[in-house]
Amino acid sequence: MEYKKITQEFIAPSVEEAIEQGAKTLGIASDQLEVEVLDQGSKGLFGLGSRQARVRLSLKNGEKQQTEPLQKIEKKPVVSEVKPDNDHKDPVLKLSEDVVWELLQKMHITAKVEAKYIDPVDERDQKMVHVEILGKDLSILIGRRSETLNSLQYISSLIIAKEQGEWVPLMIDVQGYRERREHQLQVLARRMAEQVIHTGRRQNLEPMPANERRVIHLELRDHEFVTTESVGEEPNRKVTIVLKKR
Repeated sequence: MEYKKITQEFIAPSVEEAIEQGAKTLGIASDQLEVEVLDQGSKGLFGLGSRQARVRLSLKNGEKQQTEPLQKIEKKPVVSEVKPDNDHKDPVLKLSEDVVWELLQKMHITAKVEAKYIDPVDERDQKMVHVEILGKDLSILIGRRSETLNSLQYISSLIIAKEQGEWVPLMIDVQGYRERREHQLQVLARRMAEQVIHTGRRQNLEPMPANERRVIHLELRDHEFVTTESVGEEPNRKVTIVLKKR
């Protein structure tokens, strides 16, 4: 009796896991399967949005094969978010949305992107572009101590600055993370203000993006004894806290 060779594709975070998953699903030992690696997978851009490995499995020659097809695995279509419809927007807002959206696409992350302006607190600063990323399960964009989000924000800023011909203050937020970070910065601002009052010496904070400097300025704007100012050049501009002149 002649048997038809059956093959099936499997997807998992790594080639090894895809083979293991396939063997388990088919109820066949992995050493009885021929493996064709279709995609080794990838860690993605900046370690984000990794692409899963894909393998094609079939029974080795000489092994008894089935006349019935293997269990069909439903393949879900790849969902791609529609590019922002922002042709009517301010050119800088449009550019910001497009840049962030393109980076998310390269990370294989589906999300909606919306940009708007936020007025600066320091009159010497430019108004800031706020980009909100909306979607589900986007915690991967934040990372440990917001390292991933800050990297995405910094790289987006570099691309926008190159296209625009000048530095554009940019804040990227996802799933309300910046609100939680804002609380941490407010606590830092008050603590540093107390240190200035206690020692009489100015305190220079670490370089921060414009959105984080803005939080420090706002928190201490009405402080009785200290005032703040931004010093340095982008992207290394930072906040200095000093005693008010009496």
